[in-house]
Amino acid sequence: MSTMYAVRAHTRGGPEQLVYEEAPRPEPGPGEVLVAVKAASMTPTELTWPQTWTSSSDGSGPERTPIIPSHEFSGVVAASGAGVERPAEGEAVYGLIPFTRDGAAAEYVTVPAAVLAAKPATVDHDHAAALPLAALSAWQALVDHADLRAGQHVLVQGGAGGVGIFVVQLAAGLGGRVSATAAATDLEFVKSLGAEQVIDYAHDRFEDHVRDVDVVVDLVGGATQSRSWSVLKPGGVLVSLVTPPDQQEAARHGVRGVYFIVEPDQNALRSIAEFVDNGRLRPVLDRVLPLTETRSGYEALETAKRRGKIVIHVAE
Repeated sequence: MSTMYAVRAHTRGGPEQLVYEEAPRPEPGPGEVLVAVKAASMTPTELTWPQTWTSSSDGSGPERTPIIPSHEFSGVVAASGAGVERPAEGEAVYGLIPFTRDGAAAEYVTVPAAVLAAKPATVDHDHAAALPLAALSAWQALVDHADLRAGQHVLVQGGAGGVGIFVVQLAAGLGGRVSATAAATDLEFVKSLGAEQVIDYAHDRFEDHVRDVDVVVDLVGGATQSRSWSVLKPGGVLVSLVTPPDQQEAARHGVRGVYFIVEPDQNALRSIAEFVDNGRLRPVLDRVLPLTETRSGYEALETAKRRGKIVIHVAE
């Protein structure tokens, strides 16, 4: 059996369980491709998700340890399983791996061909790997759930966070007028992403600065979500990626409240790649680490303040 190097966890837990070691190289099944991973990126709380450790989305399936983390990646197709015509061997691709499968903190990974898209041509693999989960979350919030239209006013709660960075850029790129909340140290950064107005959440009440909002994208939850109802105009929508909104409050304000979990989406990835290649969307990297230092990257997710994605550089 062919082998590869990978980062794996043999027991449930946090970063302390991750080990860099030799592992069996997977083989693509029907409808799958084998990708030679060039870069992968990691997501906060990923090691706490039940899907990371089991074979079902609700965590009720059998344990599938040892697991490989990091479900966002960019790489090159190395081989194809039965029934796969595209992408072809040698094509550069990127994507979001379903959470109940092994991730891409490895030299190779098998992925369903139907969730892959061509890598954006204008960025390298490290930057492409920073896109899938966060940019798909932003796209699905704005396009699929909010049905954002040009000229509408969007309030992004948490504009400097991992997903917020992409929500601000995509909302502006889709023609929205963007307001956002952020820490004082991030105000100018969020403005540089396309926000017209950025509010220091620690010192100013956003309710005093924005009103008649069409779309609130909630990346904070808690009291921030509860306070957001008052700034929405009738018919507006609050989309949360954190906690399900109170439907009684939504009805009381004459708006919609939506909660969702991001899913792999090939067509959205293609649209995101177009936004990157035409200059309307840029991935932001906090740091790039070699595969051997993946564990330290997950430790940094738990302890360090970041701006952008932590990316694993796997191969040239």
